[in-house]
Amino acid sequence: MDAKELEARARAEGTPVIIGDTATFVWRGRGPVFVQGDFQDWRGEPLALERVAPGLWTRSLALPRDAYVEYALFDAHGQRLKDDFNTRVSDNGFGDVNHAFYMPDGGPSLPLRRPRGVPRGRVTRHRVDMSDVGLDGQRTVHLYAPPTREPVPLLVVLDGDDYLRRVRLPELVDTLVADGRMQPVALALVSNGGLTRGVEYACSEYTVALLLWKVLPLAREHLSLVDERHNPGVHGVLGSSLGGLMSLFIGLRAPETFGRVLSQSGAFIVENHEFVVFDLARHVPRRPLEVWMSCGRFEVLLEGNQRLGPLLKATGHRVEYREYSGGHNYPAWRDDVVRGLEWLFPPRPTAKRR
Repeated sequence: MDAKELEARARAEGTPVIIGDTATFVWRGRGPVFVQGDFQDWRGEPLALERVAPGLWTRSLALPRDAYVEYALFDAHGQRLKDDFNTRVSDNGFGDVNHAFYMPDGGPSLPLRRPRGVPRGRVTRHRVDMSDVGLDGQRTVHLYAPPTREPVPLLVVLDGDDYLRRVRLPELVDTLVADGRMQPVALALVSNGGLTRGVEYACSEYTVALLLWKVLPLAREHLSLVDERHNPGVHGVLGSSLGGLMSLFIGLRAPETFGRVLSQSGAFIVENHEFVVFDLARHVPRRPLEVWMSCGRFEVLLEGNQRLGPLLKATGHRVEYREYSGGHNYPAWRDDVVRGLEWLFPPRPTAKRR
């Protein structure tokens, strides 16, 4: 394909121009131009585009056919450039946006919005005082009650504001339950501590206390929950990145309450440091967990996930591990969390599809 045809396709179809497993980034303007993205885990030097015609620059990459990819273009000074040929953008969580695209066999796992006619659960906002567990101020907790009167398990969600706003987790649960793909669950979406997030999620006993002494009583007060005292391990905990690490730590420390763990891109090894979950996983548990883990193939965190999954299995935990073609971002986690919810909370035998 010559330069003129490539630019015509970019203008008509958007960028990158995708043919088979090859994605070609196209830039019209002054150069030089560079691209960086999930395919590098946003590490190392950005990749230079090549000048193929006056004012036209391109770079081709081979990518998995089912991949979801976020990227950014930069000028020679490291300033971000808007890709005028790609209008799809995603909040990168750091005050900027990335451009995004799916390869031919990729796509959202569910509609981005709840389909019409799906029964809706109810979300309420609450504030929890933290002073008596050694933390400053108050913490926001959003509670989601599914559209049923029966007692249900609780899924505690770390980084709850992001899962509420960026993943729209209550809408996903509404849709999956209505389609008969999972059982109803309640959600407690717990906000993080902002500047103290890293400390709170680095295998902190304070965070375990927050859930057991504050969040769980709040949820019992406002939601109809299955009693974990009669059904040990019935509740679950979900998180991504450091939240994925903390989710597994919570399960290992409080398995009688939180027996189901959903860890997305868990940061189990950071800068060659193994967190204590490796030591805990080597011990035969007093109560085995059900653990669903996933990580993107582009992520530097992949090795830690690959090593920890078999270790948990060897000591008696039930583990499902999955790798997806993507990076470290909420759209990728949104697409993949559906599989974890279906596995951890399968539909009851009487559930019917819409």
